Amino acid sequence: GITPRAIHALFDEAQKMAHQCTVTVRTYFLELYNDGLVDLYHVLDNPGSRAAPPKLDVKLDAKKMVFVKNAVVKDAASADELLNLFEAGNAKRHVGATKMNAESSRSHSIFAILVEVYNRTTKKTSVGKLSLVDLAGSERADKTGATDERLKEAQNINKSLSALGDVISALSTGEKFIPYRNNKLTLVMQDSLGGNAKTLMFVNISPADYNADETVTSLTYASRVKLIKNTANKNAESEEVAQLKAIIKNLKAGGTGEVAGADVLL
Repeated sequence: GITPRAIHALFDEAQKMAHQCTVTVRTYFLELYNDGLVDLYHVLDNPGSRAAPPKLDVKLDAKKMVFVKNAVVKDAASADELLNLFEAGNAKRHVGATKMNAESSRSHSIFAILVEVYNRTTKKTSVGKLSLVDLAGSERADKTGATDERLKEAQNINKSLSALGDVISALSTGEKFIPYRNNKLTLVMQDSLGGNAKTLMFVNISPADYNADETVTSLTYASRVKLIKNTANKNAESEEVAQLKAIIKNLKAGGTGEVAGADVLL
């Protein structure tokens, strides 16, 4: 599968640069279920808990990278450790039976891998994120036989996919306003679609005539993604810049401006 291959490729690259760089890998894992964000690692860490989980807030940092406030972030020191985290979180996703699929995904999932590379020679730190997003397929109630809760899930899936389609359309035609905020799916995916990102879309289609409409819709969706043009740049900063940012943050918080390891005081 794509996820195991991506994980092993990531740690293979980390191993190649280990003589010069320190690579730190972290991850968070979310699902969008019925228009609500669910922290799958929180669910994993709190089995059977009836307490309300912390509210998840989607934010952008200074480099326009999405981060999710209050999401559980876990460290992974090896490919096996990261893959185990993925599989454990994935097992907590919402699934249900329909006429078309005995174990149909009832949610979209966002498996984010955060990578920080510190070059011990140049003293520069580079940061990046790989988002592996599994989109639930659009559904027609007359085919799936969805009723009650399954129908509600399908309606929310289709609503979020429609919002994603609007964002893709706006990006592919060069619109100035991109409607990321129209849905939580597009809000959490915005740094994967526009700006400083490279995006790949893999589409599952069916060879059956019965599914021809869904196949055409999926291929049309993917062809629009192909029209999006981004310029991806390396996110890097020197040790001195990082220290200055820490000093400024300390001052804003009412501190003295003195930060451990910093050679400069403001």
